[in-house]
Amino acid sequence: MVSEQTVHGTILYGPELEPIQGYIAIKDGIITEVAEERTRSENIIAPCFVNAHTHIGDSVVKDPPLGKCADYYVERDLSSLVQPPHGLKHRVLESTGHDELVEGMRRSITDMLRTGTCAFADFREGGLDGVLALQEALQDSEVTSRILARPRDIHTENQELRQEVERILLDADGLGMSGASDMDMRILRTVEQLTKSNQKTFAIHAGENGRDDIDKALSLDPDLLIHLTQADHTDLKEVADMDIPVVVCPRSNFITGVGMAPVREMLKAGIDVAVGTDNVMLNSVNMFSEMELLSKVFGLEDRQVFIMCTLMGAAVLGLGNIGPIMEGNRAKVMILNGNSSNLSGIKNPVSSIVRRGRPDDILSVIL
Repeated sequence: MVSEQTVHGTILYGPELEPIQGYIAIKDGIITEVAEERTRSENIIAPCFVNAHTHIGDSVVKDPPLGKCADYYVERDLSSLVQPPHGLKHRVLESTGHDELVEGMRRSITDMLRTGTCAFADFREGGLDGVLALQEALQDSEVTSRILARPRDIHTENQELRQEVERILLDADGLGMSGASDMDMRILRTVEQLTKSNQKTFAIHAGENGRDDIDKALSLDPDLLIHLTQADHTDLKEVADMDIPVVVCPRSNFITGVGMAPVREMLKAGIDVAVGTDNVMLNSVNMFSEMELLSKVFGLEDRQVFIMCTLMGAAVLGLGNIGPIMEGNRAKVMILNGNSSNLSGIKNPVSSIVRRGRPDDILSVIL
């Protein structure tokens, strides 16, 4: 059956998110027409968010107490919280049953959709079992995913490791590794070569808590870098010269105490920068919160922030079916209520969505 609909309002059109009044016509999920005309609709039609870096497996341990409590103590530092193999996240994942893990991830995926996210990339722990659990959680969901897995045994370079990686890559979109200082470089080179030979994505955390692993990560010629919180000018020049995109996670970096990524310098260097919410254990999957932080604390230009959180996320993840609102592209849009108590009276829809937009401003998401 052919599906058709027309949506009126202020459209954030094209790659520059130019606000125009009019309507978009959608047929079988494709934008067939964008027309500019006067409209009485207060709706704002915008591209959906792309959450370019998540760990949704730890949805089962949200907001652990950071400091002393009655039963235990959780250090407020990166290694105690998330570093493999003994960080809090990994201890919890090891003790979490399959059904509980799947249900936790399913709820986070549902929350993404409700908060305007149409696609995400997950660094999936747990080897093949972790990949299959996420695929189960994604069943019946319209949210697009990129699963970047990692093998269980990352401490021994042998035939078993190679076989595990090859098997994982049959189901995953690539590998998403922890920092290069967390394991032997011989192992990382092995998994990188296997990933590339299977024509899959090789991504890695780098420069999150220090600069010591950045050169190591770059020597692996990754397709995608995560964080680069501690990168300096020399690092950024090399990343730009190698044409490697970067995903930054502002709220996550604040709560783990590693500081602020040099996003402005990244952009000035010509690096493609996207945004992710990182660990669900520490942050919700709400991309509105990331935008507000990037605008108000990092002082970035609002249009650039919106692009980083939407169109650039799709670009760096290779999601060719997600793009700007234009004729011929797939309709991956959110409809916001421009007459909500929060947005009523705004003059610049891009700036206002970035600075004050909230999930409850969303009327619907079209995927």
